[in-house]
Amino acid sequence: MHPTDLSRRAAIAAAALALLAACAETGGDKTTAAAAPAPVRMLPSPAAPGSGEPSLAVGEDGRVHLSWLEPGEGGMHRLRMSTLQGDRWSAPHTVAKSTDMMVNWADFPTLSAMPGGRMAAHWLQKRPGKGFAYDIRVAVSPDGGVTWSKGVVPHRDGVAAEHGFVSLWPEAADSAGMVWLDGRKYAGSGAKETMLMAAFIRPDGTVSPERPVDERICDCCQTGMAMTARGPLVVYRDRSPDEVRDIYVTRRVNGVWTPGVPVARDGWKIDACPVNGPRADAQGDRVVVAWFTGANDARQVKLALSTDAGATFGAPVRIDGGNPEGHVDVKMIDGGAAVVSWMERAASGGGGELRVRRVEADGRMGAPHAVETSATLRSSGFPRMARDSGGVVLAWTASGKPSAVHVARLTVPRD
Repeated sequence: MHPTDLSRRAAIAAAALALLAACAETGGDKTTAAAAPAPVRMLPSPAAPGSGEPSLAVGEDGRVHLSWLEPGEGGMHRLRMSTLQGDRWSAPHTVAKSTDMMVNWADFPTLSAMPGGRMAAHWLQKRPGKGFAYDIRVAVSPDGGVTWSKGVVPHRDGVAAEHGFVSLWPEAADSAGMVWLDGRKYAGSGAKETMLMAAFIRPDGTVSPERPVDERICDCCQTGMAMTARGPLVVYRDRSPDEVRDIYVTRRVNGVWTPGVPVARDGWKIDACPVNGPRADAQGDRVVVAWFTGANDARQVKLALSTDAGATFGAPVRIDGGNPEGHVDVKMIDGGAAVVSWMERAASGGGGELRVRRVEADGRMGAPHAVETSATLRSSGFPRMARDSGGVVLAWTASGKPSAVHVARLTVPRD
């Protein structure tokens, strides 16, 4: 599940994706087309040099919260957070720190902000011993992130396995919901299967018993979620018995998670994990999902819209520039439109661009815009977006020695 040793679990995927770069099918923009610079305004970052793996959350009051990982002395890493106040960040607070914290470009901590200043956060903690086993830790804050409870493990299996790729959301006024990828069957039996699990974080920091949502899914792709007018919706990469790894959606209806169904039938058959998960956002009953696929020997980033809280989706549209790396995010904005972000590979060399694009409610697309050029796509991780009263906030890891978390305000015009 975890890409710490990508050659161990996803070497086939890496080779397959590299081959796809030479055979992207038509649709989207031409591979060599240059994207115009995006209208961005850089914000001063609260993260220290060497920081990375940012994530964003928005509270009921509309304030944006940023989390990130940064190194310390003696092998220590800290999960830190800050709140955007106008165009400046508050003094950072430490959520957790450890010399055994799992730090990874693809599987990283997240935040969730509930009403009344309560917050939840998760991070990953290595298990002692050999191998790549690690646990999820979740904690709560009663005061907007100033103080935090001790982290607890939400999975009760006790298996030295891989647990991660978490999505958190505000479940009620004082609690949070969460889903994660769970490797207990992969490590504990011959099934070699990863499950999607769900639980709830109570106000006192304890966690409800976990429940399976899907018994067999892709091993190392990020999950995504959106809160619709009818309840939470989760998107993830599935894994069929014949290794088709398309994007699926499940909704919680009357307290029960529905069986996963495809957002679209790409038919991407690959006997490995591409480490490239979907993202979703919602306004009322309108839902938008963005994802990467390598189906039909073509790298593509797609977007699909729903008007019934994710029960059904329209035909997807392709939004990439012809040679995407993926690493998507998506946020809905005024008028039912959406802003999509993704990483686009350079025409030559190993780098690429962080790009954004506006997609209208009827599927019409604006021009792609480049936010930043990266020499190494992996080092940029998975950029994340959030929306507040001032527009769209974008956070990403800027490559370099040392790395740094960059944050910007973004305007994506209709063109």
